[in-house]
Amino acid sequence: MSEETNVQETAPAETISQEAMDNFVSLKKGDTVKGSIVKIEDNQVFVSLGYKYDGVIPLRELSSIQLENAADAVQVGQEVELKVVSIDDEKEKLVLSKKIVDGERAWDGLQSRFESGEIFEVVVADVVKGGLVADVGVRGFIPASMVERHFVEDFSDYKGRTLRVKVKEIDRENNKVILSAKEVLDSEFEQNKQQVIGALEVGQELDGTVQRLTPFGAFVDIGGIDGLVHVSELSWQHVAHPKDVVSEGQAVRVKVLKVDPSAGKISLSIKAAQPGPWETTGGQFNTGDIVTGTVRRIVNFGVFVEIAPGVEGLVHISQLAHRHVTTPHEVVKEGQEVKAKVLDFNPAEKRVSLSIKETEEAPEQPERAPRAERAPRSSQKVELNNPNVSLSNESMSFTLAERFGDKLSKLK
Repeated sequence: MSEETNVQETAPAETISQEAMDNFVSLKKGDTVKGSIVKIEDNQVFVSLGYKYDGVIPLRELSSIQLENAADAVQVGQEVELKVVSIDDEKEKLVLSKKIVDGERAWDGLQSRFESGEIFEVVVADVVKGGLVADVGVRGFIPASMVERHFVEDFSDYKGRTLRVKVKEIDRENNKVILSAKEVLDSEFEQNKQQVIGALEVGQELDGTVQRLTPFGAFVDIGGIDGLVHVSELSWQHVAHPKDVVSEGQAVRVKVLKVDPSAGKISLSIKAAQPGPWETTGGQFNTGDIVTGTVRRIVNFGVFVEIAPGVEGLVHISQLAHRHVTTPHEVVKEGQEVKAKVLDFNPAEKRVSLSIKETEEAPEQPERAPRAERAPRSSQKVELNNPNVSLSNESMSFTLAERFGDKLSKLK
């Protein structure tokens, strides 16, 4: 016989079990049978069908995904439904397939899940180039971009994990099933986000965890959603880069500054949840103290010097030097360390007045040449064009009428 063997003179059946085996007329390729796993080897499995031939499932016919060991797919004593792949009369062996039966059942279920958007669990069976593989009756592929909401560089530890997925794409003709775990995570994130945002209030303080850093700030998880702590809100002192003060995974206390439900944005502050520098400097500085600080900002009317973390005082341009200063850049530069004298310290109004020139000795003024003594007015003389004529102030005290009277009368 080729691929058909006579069993008994009874009606044929498509599904064969141990109990009903005696009722079958013939067993042929393509029939579906039921049996029990009796032995497992590395590359094949033996099945008891209650039939005169042994039933064997090769490793390649156990699953739609690649297996390293047959024990990864079945267990001894497990009842399975199988498809007859071939009948070898000479070797008295039936070659069976579990993969075909699982696949036939899977497609209808996967199509239904695709149409309904159902979320279901899969176990990652293998990590391959470009993503993950799961057995869903057929080979299900999860592209790397559809595994997490964030970028994952190494998936080596994902094998064996259970993921919640949706069917993203299905193509039975080409035996293609694309799954997505990211869509499930995105949907859950949005639902949770709206709930958390709805419960937030400006001024509220919360515990969070730093998730990631960017040049402009840090994103902090405050219960399943992220809020942004701008670099200017990380610390009371100047911060060049967020990594200088916080790190990923660090637990922090934050204060809610702003909530925008429509845009889904949350503004947070770490420094606002801590005591302000002005609150901790009481009694630290007094008028007349000489302090050391760093020039943080230069403006037209002076410079701001940080004398304690978050505490800046103004050095007016007139207090930069003993000489005249046209622009502060003539005297100092940003980042420079300077000494200054406290002229006024008012923590209540968060104001400090400083002087740099008061810490420096004033330069000596050059001595002026003595003035020549002036002669008494009575002895001063006026030299006329005639070198032989010299008139004193007294001789010059005449009126115009006395000098030009006769000429004026002629003009009349």
